[in-house]
Amino acid sequence: MKAPSKKAFENFKKDVWVCLKLTIVFGIFFTLLNRAFTLKDAGLVFLFSGLYSFILGLGNGLINDYLNTKWDWVTQTTQRVWSGVITTVLYTIVAILLIHYVQYFVIFNNNIEDFFKGQFLWMHLFIIILSLGIATFFHARGFMVNWKASLKQETTQHEIVAKTETAKFETLKSQIDPHFLFNSLNVLTSLISENPKQAERFTTKLSKVYRYVLEQRNKELVLIEEELQFAKTYMELLQMRFEEAVTFTVPDKISNPELKIVPLSLQLLLENAVKHNVVSVSKPLSIHIFEKDGFLQVQNNINPKEAIGKSTKVGLRNIVDRYGLITDDNVEITNNNKTFTVSLPLLTKSKNMTINTDNLENSKYVKAVERVEKLKEFYQNLIAYCLVIPFLIFINFKTYSKFQWFWFPMIGWGIGLLFHFLDVSNYNLFLGKNWEDRKIKELMEEDKEL
Repeated sequence: MKAPSKKAFENFKKDVWVCLKLTIVFGIFFTLLNRAFTLKDAGLVFLFSGLYSFILGLGNGLINDYLNTKWDWVTQTTQRVWSGVITTVLYTIVAILLIHYVQYFVIFNNNIEDFFKGQFLWMHLFIIILSLGIATFFHARGFMVNWKASLKQETTQHEIVAKTETAKFETLKSQIDPHFLFNSLNVLTSLISENPKQAERFTTKLSKVYRYVLEQRNKELVLIEEELQFAKTYMELLQMRFEEAVTFTVPDKISNPELKIVPLSLQLLLENAVKHNVVSVSKPLSIHIFEKDGFLQVQNNINPKEAIGKSTKVGLRNIVDRYGLITDDNVEITNNNKTFTVSLPLLTKSKNMTINTDNLENSKYVKAVERVEKLKEFYQNLIAYCLVIPFLIFINFKTYSKFQWFWFPMIGWGIGLLFHFLDVSNYNLFLGKNWEDRKIKELMEEDKEL
């Protein structure tokens, strides 16, 4: 037999403490209401409060916790709802009858033959419906709590997918920037007439740059050696464009060849350095790439351009967001007004982000969200029914008990509630599971025959 978990024991202690507080609160309230100021009367009031709190409240709570371990609210919603309805109704009826037996027939010595007669029958019915309403509220609350907990990871993963795709798009948009391409083609045009061999080399490196972009665009991480080799090619391309105005250093070796970084992050940082700084022979741009303390650092001197305008920081935000999606290690950015340094974490693996996003609008995720909204409406309707109907019964018998008019709203509303439940369960109760899919297939087969 599986031993109860520490979490289950903590929940049990919490439930017991809540029931104890309810016993004290209701005990004091009904003691003052009934003016039971003698020790015996006050003791009985607290005893009855304890019976309702522990037998009814704690019992339903334990049943709810047990059912949560047997069926999942998200993946086994139908089984969980039905098991909750059946067990809660049965337990509540038995618990109320037991409490009333102890209260009215053991302690107050009423005739046991009147147990299901007259005022006792209506008292049983009233308390049972009221208790079911309260139990329904807690089941609905448990449903929402467990649903949110179960859905949190899936929602986060969908958010990761969306952000990843956005990051990839922004990266590609930055890499195949029309401005960069235009400048590269201008350099190539001038080289063709001045130095055909240099133009050939430039064309070769330019093609390598864009081939690498296309190869790495869908990857989460790439080996650092591949990214460094790409950075060398890219910097050589920039040197052909700016000549002596750009200098750079790239490490020949890395401490661990298995280390990885986010693809194309170096190109973004190199392009940013060129974009935001003056690049001239009098003010050369010096870029250094090196490994330090588990980071790959990209550092450049600062000669800010005057007319560049306000930076949108899209490139840096892109890199930070992409790292944030695949690791808990943060990108570090430092600026001491002389040098600007970005430290990229060196990784060996990423978080699991594999999710099939095809036809997301028609996926089980979206259907589940829609079903939750229907379940919420059903629970609200059910709670209202279980609270209002006992109140109407009470009013009926207090005002004019000869004509039992409460049956009309109870039956009418009850029928509406039944159809509401059938709608939530997709009429699987009568038509069987997946009846919609079967009917669609039948109609499709009929269309084929026609």
